[in-house]
Amino acid sequence: PLFLSELRGCLYSVINAGEQDAEVQNKPEKLRVGRILLAEDNELNQEIAVEILSGAGFGMEVAGNGQIAVEMLEKSQPGYYQLVLMDVQMPVMNGYEATKKIRSLKDPVLSSVPIIAMTANAFEEDRQEALACGMNGHIAKPIDVENLFATLDEILE
Repeated sequence: PLFLSELRGCLYSVINAGEQDAEVQNKPEKLRVGRILLAEDNELNQEIAVEILSGAGFGMEVAGNGQIAVEMLEKSQPGYYQLVLMDVQMPVMNGYEATKKIRSLKDPVLSSVPIIAMTANAFEEDRQEALACGMNGHIAKPIDVENLFATLDEILE
């Protein structure tokens, strides 16, 4: 049996979906450019992040641990990277240590590059630790794509 309330709800959702699609089509798509350095040791996480961010228009480069990320940043020209997405738990050098090294670089442009923690450690004290070591933001894994882009847009504006 079909109840009138179910039919009404179904039709309402179809009508609203059309209105929402029109709103999305009328909304200009945000142009995202620039190069991001992703410091992440997990290959699957690397692939996912690169796919999402390059699909949005960012250039991507990957470092497999914090030490490599610091070295890549040190060798780059100031302004080459607009932002670093830094995993916290990595071998060789973790994200907190890497951030402290980056913040101590002599070049003021390189040392002030925005760094966002990406970690499964999602508690408030984890966010506070990331900020205390010099990171500009904190994103919990698994990544909420809308939150990721909102954070990037806020920091890169």
